[in-house]
Amino acid sequence: MAAPRLFLLLCLLVAFAACLPQRKNQPGSRSKAPPPRAQQEDDEQFSDECPEPNGYFADAEQCDKYYACTEGVIEERLCPDGMVFNDFSSQHEKCDLPFGIDCSQRPKLQTPQPSTHCPRKHGYFAHADPKICDKFYYCVDGMFNAITCPDGLVYSAKTGICTWPDEAQKKHCSSEDVFNFSCPKTNQTGMAIHPRYADPEDCQFFYVCINGETPRRNGCMLGKVFNDATKSCDSVKNVPECKDWYKGILTDAELERLDKPKPKPKTPSESATTAPHRSRRPSQKAKPAEVSHEEDEA
Repeated sequence: MAAPRLFLLLCLLVAFAACLPQRKNQPGSRSKAPPPRAQQEDDEQFSDECPEPNGYFADAEQCDKYYACTEGVIEERLCPDGMVFNDFSSQHEKCDLPFGIDCSQRPKLQTPQPSTHCPRKHGYFAHADPKICDKFYYCVDGMFNAITCPDGLVYSAKTGICTWPDEAQKKHCSSEDVFNFSCPKTNQTGMAIHPRYADPEDCQFFYVCINGETPRRNGCMLGKVFNDATKSCDSVKNVPECKDWYKGILTDAELERLDKPKPKPKTPSESATTAPHRSRRPSQKAKPAEVSHEEDEA
């Protein structure tokens, strides 16, 4: 009786084991955790980080935007319209006009806030008429001031100042357009590198042709006229065609005074530095002093 029961118990154990779920393991294989996802950094995440705990840092794309960091806390800031952030030093918060600041790598700008003669609230701006070369506008907080360049100069949008027409390189504002004068073409040897020519309409002025090609207008002092024969400023007496140029403007006495100005008196400091005058020289060279030798007493 014991043997059949033992056999039956073994059969039940085998049947029970066969009903259990089987785990299939391949030789050499191990279970792995899924690989971590690559961290994606967008512009917002990058801008939320300070390069240094304290300082002012330019935006990577927009020239008039920057960030102020205080103890690691970042704050986005914007320059006034028309100005850009000057990133010369992270220790200084400074917005400047764009002249001289390189924005080629961050060319974006805020939306303009235009007003009369002012494309933006701050800055220097050319006249709306491209053929008006010597006038421009200076805008502060949207209010404009009209400015005229000195005679012979034009406004340069590249530098924000008045300069020679050939340096501004502005369309409709070339040297020939502004002066209505062209340097004569010549092949003569021995001429000056920058020859001078009289202004055909103004005795006081003349043109200097840079390298014989580009005219620049220059003028003589009041009371003088340009002598085309000597290529220099001269008295009206020596230039017959300009003898009456200052008539009704200066009297003969004023012309004479300008023609022969009195020498300026020396100032006390200049007089003090003048070397003293020696009235006479010694008749013979001074003899060197004789050195006496004392004998030691015994």
